[in-house]
Amino acid sequence: MAAAQVLRSEWTKIRSVSSTVWTLGLAGVVTIALGMLISILSRNDYDSLNAKDRLTFDPTYISFAGMSLGQLAMIVFGVLVVSNEYSTGMIRTSLAAVPQRGTLLFGKVFVATLLALAVGLATSFVTFFAGQAVLGPYRAGLGDPGVLRAVIGGGLYMTLIAMFSMGVAAMLRSPMLSLGILMPFFFLISSILGGVSATKKIGRFLPDQAGSRIMQVKTPFDDDTPYGPWGGLAIMVAWVVLALLGGYALLKKRDA
Repeated sequence: MAAAQVLRSEWTKIRSVSSTVWTLGLAGVVTIALGMLISILSRNDYDSLNAKDRLTFDPTYISFAGMSLGQLAMIVFGVLVVSNEYSTGMIRTSLAAVPQRGTLLFGKVFVATLLALAVGLATSFVTFFAGQAVLGPYRAGLGDPGVLRAVIGGGLYMTLIAMFSMGVAAMLRSPMLSLGILMPFFFLISSILGGVSATKKIGRFLPDQAGSRIMQVKTPFDDDTPYGPWGGLAIMVAWVVLALLGGYALLKKRDA
């Protein structure tokens, strides 16, 4: 099957499964709603900040506070895109139609990534403008130094979270097992490693902690992270590449 036909086929598969489409919509709604809520709370709390905290007050990053929960839906989307065919048994039909396993996997990842990128960028821009509208006099402008980079970076971050999840799902095949590992990894292990002083230097190299740097405009005074916004995004990209290569290697090696 030609590459163009594979892409059309994968687009049809994603579009026909309502759960994958709903998860993308949920990612946007949750990120925007929670970002506005945190922005409201931050605006009300601004007067109580000391002079040092006001200097590092980052209205752009505050508006992205909902990303930590919105990425949950992106993880689910990435897992479902890859593992749905395994749970339904359709993977055998797909491999029969496309014997080139790399073409099948990366065609699926390519289509899903474009969709995640479109939703991620739209969500990021809406989240930013909604959050800044709520912050009022403390808001940042899109033309301020570093802000456009952070907003575009927010969309890239959501996309990379979905891609990493696709790679993990390709390795594990089971949606329940994939989610059972990814959810604790991002919402428990990463938080613990990043919050404990003894493991903080390790935690900052995990994909979510490194990638989230791209959304920061101002850096706290006590931050000694050895990389900047683009360096953090590069670390996240490296994680994604490893996950996808691992998924491809196992798909190529084992039976469906």
